[in-house]
Amino acid sequence: MDMLNSHCGVSRDSRGVVTLTICNAGSLNILGSAVTDDVRTGLEQLAADDSIHVLVLAGQSGKSLIGGADIKEMATLDQASAEAFITRLAKLCEAVRAFPAPVVARMPGWCLGGGLEVAASCDIRIAADDAKFGMPEVRVGIPSVIHAALLPRLIGWGRTRWLLLTAETIDAPTALAWGLVNQVAAEGGLDAAVEHAVAALLACGPKALRAQKALLREWEELPLKQSVDVSIGAFGRAFLTDEPTRLMQDFVNRKR
Repeated sequence: MDMLNSHCGVSRDSRGVVTLTICNAGSLNILGSAVTDDVRTGLEQLAADDSIHVLVLAGQSGKSLIGGADIKEMATLDQASAEAFITRLAKLCEAVRAFPAPVVARMPGWCLGGGLEVAASCDIRIAADDAKFGMPEVRVGIPSVIHAALLPRLIGWGRTRWLLLTAETIDAPTALAWGLVNQVAAEGGLDAAVEHAVAALLACGPKALRAQKALLREWEELPLKQSVDVSIGAFGRAFLTDEPTRLMQDFVNRKR
């Protein structure tokens, strides 16, 4: 693993799969300001690399992807510094959402608060069988904010209200049933489950995947008719590449 900076390790394989590992952030991979800035910087640096087909986001500790934001740091904040702190975290979440290739979250153990907001910003979430999820901010005197706003889109308003207002944690089977995660791995099988998701993505056209992710981001913001309209142009632009002709011909040849 190569280090992009103090908190951002990167490994890659010959398939165009890059794993970004959050490093040197404690046993639960906690997001203080320095960690948050470094991981965002690493993501923005990797975003310029067109050879990346899939990005896996992982934590150095096996106890979590991201355990949450740094409560020790937050306890020292005032209004101005609090807004600066949470703006940093919002920019990290946006860097995940804006990453051009699909982002897969590898989620062992705890995923709480700001960590769940980062995970919600990923495209695919794979959880360990013993993973736990929660939004505990109200228990420490603050509301859940920024990319907690993605949660109603993922799990609906009722379930989001339960998570944000009760601060109760949920287990991996519940998270799967709610649609918060895409898959729960078998015991000891988290890496195998992540690899299964990566293999499925690699079977698709990389340019098409990037176009699809960009469309999904637009669809989150646009009314239905505009979502349909912008899709037409994206479909046409796909034919400026060789992927449709090449991959469709492969499909036709297999059918013969």
